[in-house]
Parts: sequence; C-alpha cells; structure tokens
Amino acid sequence: MRTTQTSKSLKDFENIKNVTINERANTFYDYYIESRNNQHSNYRIVSKHGSGASIPLIDPYNNEEKNCISFVSNDYLGFSKHPKIIEAGKIALDDFGSGAGSSPLIGGQNSLHETLENKIASFFNKEDAITYTSGYAANSGTFLALLQKDDLAILDMGVHASILEGCMLTNKKYFLHNDVASLERILNQNKDKYNNLVIIIDGVYSQDGDIAPLKEICSLAKEYNAFLVVDDAHGVGVVGKSGKGVLEMYDLYDEVDMITGTFSKTFATVGGYAVANKKIITLLKYFASANIFSAAATPQSVNCVIRAIDLLEEEPIWNAMLKKNIQRFRSGLDAIGVDYGKTESAIFPIMIRDEDKTKEIGRELFKNGIYANPILYPAVSRKQTRIRMSLLATHTDEMLDRTLNILEYTLKKFNIK
Repeated sequence: MRTTQTSKSLKDFENIKNVTINERANTFYDYYIESRNNQHSNYRIVSKHGSGASIPLIDPYNNEEKNCISFVSNDYLGFSKHPKIIEAGKIALDDFGSGAGSSPLIGGQNSLHETLENKIASFFNKEDAITYTSGYAANSGTFLALLQKDDLAILDMGVHASILEGCMLTNKKYFLHNDVASLERILNQNKDKYNNLVIIIDGVYSQDGDIAPLKEICSLAKEYNAFLVVDDAHGVGVVGKSGKGVLEMYDLYDEVDMITGTFSKTFATVGGYAVANKKIITLLKYFASANIFSAAATPQSVNCVIRAIDLLEEEPIWNAMLKKNIQRFRSGLDAIGVDYGKTESAIFPIMIRDEDKTKEIGRELFKNGIYANPILYPAVSRKQTRIRMSLLATHTDEMLDRTLNILEYTLKKFNIK
C-alpha cells in the first residue's frame, strides 16, 4: 500500500548523533519500508538470470516474476553471456580449481594471474600491472598505498567513491567537474607546497556519461610536474576506435602516469587493476593492503577476463553494435526533446531535476517494463536528479524503440519538459 512521500534521503542516516547501532538500523528500516510501500526503491531487485538487455526479475512489490528491458547493467558488450568467455571460465575451473587459496603475496599468485597482469598492462601500452578482486579495491587500495601525508590529491568533483576512500589519508582539493581553469588554479596555488601533486580523474564519468578533457589535463600535468591518474572504468569497451577507452580516443597513452579500472563492466566478471611503470607497480605489490591481505581472484574469473580482452580485438562487431545503439538512442531522445546532459558514452542521464518526480518516474517506468535506476540525493544534488540508463550492445532496435515510446509517454505524464 502506497503512503505519503518522504523527504528523507540516505544522507539522513549517515551520522545520527546519540543513537545506538540498533536504533539507527531501526530508523533506517522504517525509511526503507516506506520507500518500498511507495514503490520508490528500484534497488537490490533480484534478477533470475544475471545481467542482460532483457531480464526476468522478481518484482519486489508483488513478489511475482516480471520481464523487463534492462538499463542498469554495465556489461556494455554483453560479454557476461558470451559462450567463448563462459567456456574460458569452465576450463580454468577444471584446471585450477575454484579458488586461489591465499593472497598474491604468499602463494595465491598463479600463472593465470601473471598472464592477466601482463595482458592488461600491454592493453594500455604500460610496463606492468597489479590486479585486485574488485574495481573499488583497485582505486581504494592503490591510492591508500601510493599517497602519503605530504602529498596533495587533486580530484575532479565527479570521481568515484572508491577514489575518495583511497585519498582519505592524504591532502585533498577538488576542482569543478571537467573545468580545466579550476584545475589550473589549484595547481598554481599549491605547486611548491607538497611532495607530490597527483591529479585523479575519470575517463568517462559514471553519472553524467561525459568525457574528461584529457588533452588539456595532460598538458597541465606536464607543466606542473603532476602525477596523472585516469580511472577509465566506463570508457574501456565503449569509446575509442577499437574500444580501448579515452586514452585511445585521445592517443595519450604516454602522457598518463597510471590507469585504473575494473573487470566488472566490459570484461564481464569481477576485479580491478592499476597499470603504470614497473617500479611503481612493484611498490604497490608490496604496500597495497587490498592486494596483499586479500585472497587472489578466482581462476575462472581471471581466465574469463583474459578471454574478454582478446575478444574485444577478435570480434569488433560488439563495440560497433554498441556505438550503433548509442547513436540510435541519442537520436530518439533528441526527437522527443529529452535532456540527457552532455553524455558522450553509453551512459544516458535522463535529467528530471526534481526528486519526487524522479521517484515517481522510476516507479512508472518499472511498472511498464523498463528497469532503470533513479539517481537521487546524495549521489547527485537535488537539482540534478535523473534516471540513469546504460546501453548495451545486445539491446535490439525493438527494445530501444519501445523504451523511447514509454519514456516519452512517462515524461509527458509528469510534465517534464
């Protein structure tokens, strides 16, 4: 049964004073139940068959199976269901067993891990790589090990939460999103105050889908002798002539000191990486706690990534299909007058800019078989709320056209210009 809407957000439960753990949990649970009763919680919905362009779900509002066109996955090329990648996982399971048994430092590193680290380093034209069991750990672990108390991390305001966690023990300053002038002011003001100036940006930003002005940022990094890191989790497989991300797009492999990313999107499994020169990676292999105190990745997931990296080159049709879908969806949104920000990638933020309407639109889309995530405060400001939609190579023309029709109807119903 639907109830009145609440003005609360997750932010209200982050730091409640003078309450016990149980009291905080009880208060949040009441909020959670209210959101579910209002059908405003399109989160943690259970899929019956993994990710995909169209998936059967367990509808949380009536506990029945519901088939939806899905825009919540970052499996951009559909590789998680590719038979060649599935076969690679089966082979590794047979040959190596189900687990590594220990951390990479003390015996968990096998020949598959070595192959993957060499392959992902070569993918970005770098000397060496370190891998982690998640993309989150790749950023958090790398920066916690790399940055010290006399360094300064200079962060785009749109970087991922994993980067913020990785920088929590060093000094931080933020520049306005994709604003080169803002970045230069910070560099100029701090050029002689710290041991290292470290610029950290995304290649493609996960909420807006826009791309960093990498050429200009590389020039500033060189001018101010700053160390430059690019997290291209959402660029690899999507942008660039052959899908190698923003570094390929700009042809700036040699100008970026370190690249981080994840295996959970284009490469269709789990894990993360950092690539750089051999000496920096060697340092990380002995100081990155997220790597040395965590069991190494499972053999089957590692071999799936190895196969996916090769497949990106062997079967360019998947990247071509994704780019075709992006263009078709963009043209459709233009035709119906939808504001989708400045995206240049597979991520489309359907800008609503009203929190209550964003919740209601998310509910209405799900009711009509479109599974997409409402993005609310504090993930974005209250004036930047949106429905976030990620396109896949495996979306068909019919799926995209049906989505556009339902989206047009829904936005008109809620008077979104």
